[in-house]
Amino acid sequence: MTTIAFPRTTRRLRAERLHEQAALREAQALRYRVFSSEFGARMQGAEAGLDSDDFDAHCSHIGVRDLDSGELVATTRLLDNLTARRLGRFYSEDEFSLQGLAELDAPILEIGRTCVDPAYRNGATIAVLWAELAEALNQGGYRYLMGCASIPMRDGGVQAQAIMQRLRERYLSTELLHANPKTPLPVLELPDNVIAQTPPLLKAYLRLGAKICGEPCWDPEFQVADVFILLKRDELCPRYARHFKAAI
Repeated sequence: MTTIAFPRTTRRLRAERLHEQAALREAQALRYRVFSSEFGARMQGAEAGLDSDDFDAHCSHIGVRDLDSGELVATTRLLDNLTARRLGRFYSEDEFSLQGLAELDAPILEIGRTCVDPAYRNGATIAVLWAELAEALNQGGYRYLMGCASIPMRDGGVQAQAIMQRLRERYLSTELLHANPKTPLPVLELPDNVIAQTPPLLKAYLRLGAKICGEPCWDPEFQVADVFILLKRDELCPRYARHFKAAI
């Protein structure tokens, strides 16, 4: 469990493992608020104000809590390779055919459904979440972290295509794993003056040293383009390794 106080905001943030059912429902409610307001997502459990699916019960969940308000302000969920084997697949395999996955031959941790309350989207919150994720990596001896980061598609895919144009040159790597999208993005002709900002979560993964392993997949329910990322733990970027404490 990680607790950090940040004087500039007077916020006291603590990361915690969400073991209890009530805590999981808090995470599902936060996910619903973020995904429905920002992406207009159509989610299972929406009638109860929750984002829930069949994977939740089999995953570990991490949250960041504001100790002064008691609110859960960030969350992510983790699925390891042993559990995925029992389930028959990783969550990402609903969207991608992952060529080379079996050949990795090392413990893998899949991260997904990551979200942060808009009022807490800063380095402090991410640092607390990353530190607890590092603990999970260390405890399980995982060599790879993988998952998806989303780009909004409400503009029909212009932003996603513009971002991918930049990312292919610097971050595309299919040497270890090739993620083939089951629903590729529609082909678009981009105007020359398109300006698109890389979403914060995707940017954070890339700064850590993650690579993208193929073209994005269109998720019509969440109205996003999902980019598959793979982070090899011993290739973690030294500049940002402090967020992962002893993870390298």
